[in-house]
Amino acid sequence: MIHPATITERLVSELMVLYGGTMAGGRPRESRVDHALTAATRELLAETGYAKLTVDAVAARAGVGKAAIYRRFATKQELVFSAVVHGVSVEVPPDAGSLEADLLAVLRDIVTSLSGPALTAIPGLLADVSVDPGRFEEIFIAGEQACLRAVLGRAVSRGELPEVPDVDVVHALLLGPVFVWLFLLRREEPPVELWASFVASSLRLPGNSGPSVGSA
Repeated sequence: MIHPATITERLVSELMVLYGGTMAGGRPRESRVDHALTAATRELLAETGYAKLTVDAVAARAGVGKAAIYRRFATKQELVFSAVVHGVSVEVPPDAGSLEADLLAVLRDIVTSLSGPALTAIPGLLADVSVDPGRFEEIFIAGEQACLRAVLGRAVSRGELPEVPDVDVVHALLLGPVFVWLFLLRREEPPVELWASFVASSLRLPGNSGPSVGSA
């Protein structure tokens, strides 16, 4: 039987290859701790589920002290979300040449981030997050909306939209179908092309593109 620590070491090596050996500014030791925490969290979610996962267990599996976790995350919820969905920043997809193509790339990223370990963790995670939604919005939702604002800004630059629309509305239009498909209907292969086309067409309708909240 392979020891859990050995599995974690292998996952860390794979994550280091996937995300690069250092973080921005070059901090290989810190980067390795980050990847160890991600790997340990994903392993324990698969083994015990979200409800039984503890910060102590993640620290032990990752081979780090709890202080290393609390320097990065204030709560278990932040740790889990960062490990299975995305971190504080969200990478803007490359310019695909049109609003619809850019939205399709965003939708594919959303589906990927909410699949795998996130499928079992998200329901309990969101229930816990509702206790302090303001902090969660400040840390994670802000990153998602910054990504969307950049994508919508490209559409304005191309002349596809007169101005950046309300990002809250666009965010909901993209996330809503994915959540229903994956967590309520529990279906596979979501029709992201259809959704991207629908949202892009809706945003181009007269009167549907208004100033983004907080964009002034």
